[in-house]
Amino acid sequence: MKKLYIALGGISLGLGIAGIFLPVLPTTPFLLLTAALWLRGSPQLYERLMAHPRLGPYIRNFRETRALPLRAKIVSVSMLWATILASAFLAVEAWWLRGLLITIAAAVTWHILSFATLKNQPNQPNRRTNRTNRTGESRKLSFRTLKNQPNQPNRRKP
Repeated sequence: MKKLYIALGGISLGLGIAGIFLPVLPTTPFLLLTAALWLRGSPQLYERLMAHPRLGPYIRNFRETRALPLRAKIVSVSMLWATILASAFLAVEAWWLRGLLITIAAAVTWHILSFATLKNQPNQPNRRTNRTNRTGESRKLSFRTLKNQPNQPNRRKP
C-alpha cells in the first residue's frame, strides 16, 4: 500500500508542478494531495517535499492559514486569463466554445480570489533583504541602515 501512496504522490506532484505553468490545472490541491499521500507512504519524501525552498512554504502556509500569497494570486489569475483569451480567440472558432472557456476562466478566477490573501508573518525575513527588525517587521536594506546599525564588528573605534 505504501508503494501505491508513493506512486500516486509522484503523479500528483507532477500534476501540481504542471499546474504552475498550465492555468486551468490547479496547483494547490495537487501539492496538498502529494503531501498527504507521501506522509502516509514515505515520511522521508514528505520531509523532503516540506523542506523544498519553493513548495514547502507554499504547502505549509496554505495548510495552516488557508490563504494564498498575493503574488501567487496575481500570477495565477494573469496566466489563466492570458492563456484562456489566447486560446479562445486564436485557436477556437466556435462561439459557444469561446463562451465556455471564458466561463471556466471566470469560475477559476473566482475560486482563486475566494481564498484569503496571506500577509507577511512576523519574524519572517523580507524576500529582498533577508532581514527583520526586532518587532518582526521587514525593512529594506540600504547603506543608511547598514551605517547606523549598532554593534558592527568592523567599525573602528575613535
